Amino acid sequence: MKATTALPFILLSLLGCNQQNVDTRTEGEKLMQVSREWSQSASSGDVEKILGYWADDAVVISAGQPVLRGKDQIRKMVEDGFSSPGFKISWEPKSAVISSSGDLGYLLEETKITMNDSTGNAVTNFQSVTIWKKGADGSWKNVVDVMSPAP
Repeated sequence: MKATTALPFILLSLLGCNQQNVDTRTEGEKLMQVSREWSQSASSGDVEKILGYWADDAVVISAGQPVLRGKDQIRKMVEDGFSSPGFKISWEPKSAVISSSGDLGYLLEETKITMNDSTGNAVTNFQSVTIWKKGADGSWKNVVDVMSPAP
C-alpha cells in the first residue's frame, strides 16, 4: 500500500526534474539581436527575407490603419512601403521581457520611418511593441507587431 501511495510523488518529482530553467536575461538579449537583424534586413528591400521574421498568422496593428492578419496582407504592406519614393524603415529594441517558460517574449522598440511626401522628406518616429513566439526549432517569430506615433 505504501508503494502505491509513493508512486504519484515519485512521478511528480521526475516531471519536475525535466523542467528547464530559462535564463530570461540571455534569451532577451538573443531576441533583441534577432530584432536588430530584422531591422538590417528591412534596409535590404528583400521582401521574402523580411517576411521570414513574421509567423504565418502574425498580426500587424498600426495607428489609423486596418489590422493586417497573416503574411498575405503583411506582404502587401511591405511591398507598398518599398514602392513609396524614399521609403526607409529601421528600429532599435530598447528592452525585452521573456516568459519564464522561455517561449514567449515582447520587445519595446523605437522605430523610424522615412518616406517622401508632397512636401519633401519626412521622418516619423514610432513607439513599437512586438510580441514573439519561440518555435520548436528555437527560432523566434514575430506574432504581433504594434506601432503608434511617438509623442
